[in-house]
Amino acid sequence: MDRKQLAAALNNLVIFKNLRAEPLVSALSALLSADEASAYPSICAVARELYPRGEDLSSAVLCLACDDENDYIKNLVAGRETPAHTSQWALRELEILSEASSFSSAYFAELFGLSEPVPGWEAEKRDFAELYHAQVRNAASRGYGMFAGNVVFTVSAEGELVPVKNPDPQRLGELCGYERERESIILNTQALLNGLSANNVLLYGDAGTGKSSTVKAIANEYAERGLRLIQVEKSLLHCLPALLDTLADNPLKFIIFIDDLSFAETDRDFTALKTILEGSVAARAKNTVVYATSNRRHLVRESNAERRGDDIHLGDTLEESASLSARFGIVVTFTRPDRDEYLTLVKSIAQRNCLALTQKQLTEEAESYALRAGGRSPRVAKQYIEYKTAMLQMEI
Repeated sequence: MDRKQLAAALNNLVIFKNLRAEPLVSALSALLSADEASAYPSICAVARELYPRGEDLSSAVLCLACDDENDYIKNLVAGRETPAHTSQWALRELEILSEASSFSSAYFAELFGLSEPVPGWEAEKRDFAELYHAQVRNAASRGYGMFAGNVVFTVSAEGELVPVKNPDPQRLGELCGYERERESIILNTQALLNGLSANNVLLYGDAGTGKSSTVKAIANEYAERGLRLIQVEKSLLHCLPALLDTLADNPLKFIIFIDDLSFAETDRDFTALKTILEGSVAARAKNTVVYATSNRRHLVRESNAERRGDDIHLGDTLEESASLSARFGIVVTFTRPDRDEYLTLVKSIAQRNCLALTQKQLTEEAESYALRAGGRSPRVAKQYIEYKTAMLQMEI
């Protein structure tokens, strides 16, 4: 194809239709169809979109193709047969993308006889089809579409997944204490990653004991093995059934994370979560688990008046309320540390941060800090060390 035919082909992509809206592909299409008058600004437009991705045009366009979420790749990773015409056209479009991105900036500068310097980039002809299908074979760990470059997601009010661009980088090796509690959650996550039966997990206990940090750290630890974390606000639990349907055929594994969970008796999301955990007419997807944290063992708040209430079948009502936490296959308790456990945490975090204090000073100040903070916890221990480190650095 000549360059204007390539530009037209980019504007009429079918399988990779999402790429038509990508600014880099749009700028490349405009450059391929440019004339002498528009050549220089068109080269600059491509460079503006390319440079945040590097200086290799071929690699950048290949990454866009590999990360595109389309029906073709969904069929491939799910092991479904792809219609012949679809496969043929996908290969043709990969060839178009390869050829269109094979021209360096120097080629265009010479083509249009530009005398002034132009932004530079490299490019070369590559076998996009072979490279693309090699990426597909790694989809179980790498993912595709938005999952290829992101580990943590939230859910919008419309029920759509939204990537978290700067997630908490917490890792398991940075957590102190509670090794026994975390072990069962780690083993359950490994079962999920290995395609074995995995349970939904409820982490409950005192505030600041590391429940949420544990879930986030596990997601980061196993991201390279294909684990992704989707945090869902309690008010959006009704969106989960539809979301789980879209994830069912994905080769990745997902933790649905619900933080600080509790319900009022009249909360409509109470029933929604029960259905998600167990009881829906749809089979539970084998690639998803629910990890929830709560400060309450029984997730539905009850008053004495409600216990005495006028419900004729009061026993059944109370049993239904208690049954929600029972639907979690694993329940892990995180309790506040006693004095010795707290001081052990403080010492461990201090050593990790190279904080040079005497044992006596560390003990007295950490205890005093916990008293002001309302009690001992791993969170308070970490906050004390961060505070003390900052104060010492300011003195220097």
